Amino acid sequence: MLLIRNAALRTGIRTAVPFLVIPVLTIAGAVVFDRNRHIIISMAIAVFALLLFAAGYEKRSTGSRRMVIVAVMTSLCFAGRFIPFLKPVAALTIITALYLGGEAGFLVGALAALLSNFYFGQGPWTAFQMLAWGMIGLLAGVLADPLRRHFPLLLLYGLLAGLLYSFVMDIWTVLWYAQGFRLSLYLGALVTAIPYTVSYAVSNVLFLLLLAGPIGKKLGRIKRKYGI
Repeated sequence: MLLIRNAALRTGIRTAVPFLVIPVLTIAGAVVFDRNRHIIISMAIAVFALLLFAAGYEKRSTGSRRMVIVAVMTSLCFAGRFIPFLKPVAALTIITALYLGGEAGFLVGALAALLSNFYFGQGPWTAFQMLAWGMIGLLAGVLADPLRRHFPLLLLYGLLAGLLYSFVMDIWTVLWYAQGFRLSLYLGALVTAIPYTVSYAVSNVLFLLLLAGPIGKKLGRIKRKYGI
């Protein structure tokens, strides 16, 4: 595992990668690169997500153990995308972030989108899904303490995460339709997407109700046992 020892460098990576580098890559992939090169953008985002993950720990053994759990949670997200109508991807990403940190949550969300789309179909939208699910995980890690202590707050976050996902994906919708961003079209896309946004929010709340307790307890025990 890559180990980044310099504290200032880790802080810079943890700030620049999710809030600057990956959003710029995502937008560039939609407006600059042609559709035949979208996979390059998606793979680049995956590499930066791994770099962000590496910046989130100081000990090599800790990062390796986290990586194993990230692989398991990513696999669960992949399998969950085959569930019709309601998807557990965001909920599993949130749960990962609560116990392993926001960087791990970002990586799970990003890899879940990239890997599952090899089955569901790759395209410029993949980068936006990676960004959306990744940011949902990252922000859950930032808010981990209050979200773990107050279950209603966790459910509220799941609800808002459904809105965030829709808001990000509708940026892609406008860029694809208009070959550029127009606020009026974006607002129209948000209104048109309300049924889908509701389904995202309901899905997140439902799967957090079902999975946050049992999976959270297992992750908590693993975290304590192995000092992650």
